Amino acid sequence: MSQLLKLREARLLYKFYKTINSLIGIGNINSVCGAWWMTKNRLERFELRMSPRRLTLTTLFGVIIFAFKTVLPTPIDKAFVVIQALLLSLGYLLLGAPGATYVSMVGGLLTTLWRAPLAPFTTAFALLYGLLIDGLSSIFKVREENNDVRTKRLIATVTVSTAVVGLASYYTTVHVLAILPRNPLLEMGVFIAGVINGLIGGYLSVIIWKKNLRGRKWTT
Repeated sequence: MSQLLKLREARLLYKFYKTINSLIGIGNINSVCGAWWMTKNRLERFELRMSPRRLTLTTLFGVIIFAFKTVLPTPIDKAFVVIQALLLSLGYLLLGAPGATYVSMVGGLLTTLWRAPLAPFTTAFALLYGLLIDGLSSIFKVREENNDVRTKRLIATVTVSTAVVGLASYYTTVHVLAILPRNPLLEMGVFIAGVINGLIGGYLSVIIWKKNLRGRKWTT
């Protein structure tokens, strides 16, 4: 009896497949099935990345960045951004492409409450920093399918992003806001500090990811 039911089910599936094939063609069926399968896998990975634990942790990263910024005055804080570089890169590794931007915007928006007169610039540079790390990390594919990380690519991405944002912020402070006079030695110092902070922050993020975060369960 069970074999007869299985045979009937097989015949029904065969008829259904022939009907669909006659309407849209076998090539289109394969394309639709492939697209459906890829979309299903992407949605599952996105749901895993957006788990409450990951969102909570990345939000905490943004709060830590804000707390660190309240200690150092601007533009000195731009020369010591190793904590920010570290947490933004971890934000990308945890959430994917929007992760660094999310962490940076949490820290940036909180900082605007502390430094209201500079709110537009603070928000703009926070957004730029996050977008640079997310964009360059996606372009250079620093994260592999098995949750492993391409160390050199991640460090290079964080270093370039940190140096660019540091110089842009310094230029705005000196030439746009005129808070400080132009100083070539200070400009060079900001650039070198940005490179060093980026290198250290990127390297530390790789170590923390591989030793503490990569193997954790994030489904709840």
